[in-house]
Amino acid sequence: MKIKNSKIGEALVIIPMEKRIDASLATDFKGQIVDWINDGHYRIVLDLSYADLIDSSGLGAIVSSLKTMGKKGHLVICGVKETVMRLFQLTRMDRVFQIFPSQHEAIRAITD
Repeated sequence: MKIKNSKIGEALVIIPMEKRIDASLATDFKGQIVDWINDGHYRIVLDLSYADLIDSSGLGAIVSSLKTMGKKGHLVICGVKETVMRLFQLTRMDRVFQIFPSQHEAIRAITD
């Protein structure tokens, strides 16, 4: 799975470069995020602007990453397309995660 990442101030911005985050990619996706958390990145912006579809396995990987972080930091999401937002709303994960329209707003929310 190809994932871009960059450090912007205190935030680590993670951008999965895949159109689909599904069962075939979920384990690798989760592993990479957990590695960054274990390396001490506690302010993470997950930019989903490339993802057209996330299935239950992909969503599970994101939830698992949040659980790994625990109360040590912040994991926020941005750039969510309408189809992906529907999944977050149907599963009520839009109440668990802070979701921002832009990367800039997400970074500001966890670094101010």
